[in-house]
Amino acid sequence: MRESTLRKLIKLVEESRISELEIRRFWTKVRIRKDFARSNQLQAGQHASGVDVLVHAAGGVQGEIVREGAARNTVTIASPMVGTFYRAPAPNALPYVEIGDRVTPGQVVCLIEAMKLMNEIESEVRGSIEEILVENEQPVEYGQELFRVAVP
Repeated sequence: MRESTLRKLIKLVEESRISELEIRRFWTKVRIRKDFARSNQLQAGQHASGVDVLVHAAGGVQGEIVREGAARNTVTIASPMVGTFYRAPAPNALPYVEIGDRVTPGQVVCLIEAMKLMNEIESEVRGSIEEILVENEQPVEYGQELFRVAVP
């Protein structure tokens, strides 16, 4: 889902009396929630407006993106499926990405093996790898965070 569309949805929730909006479309799920009980302090996953946004994009080629907050300017790429995480295309090959590497939308960042099928997971954002959150050959769950990416 495009950022401009997300911004429009956030504004819709902010200006309405609804407290939560969830949209599902194929393998994409967007949930926007505002919590009136919270203070105005920014917390992880919260925009400056006081609205939480969680975006799931699945389907074998895209990971999940969770905005971590305007101050840190990072996003998290998470697993779109259950499987085994691989950092490289082969045991003796170099990893797809290392900490500090720059990534672009569509660039493969890892593989997840599910039911004997290797699924390439691509970045949806432009930025640099800040942290790798999973060890090679480790089993991962749906939605488990894989990489933290610093975005401009």
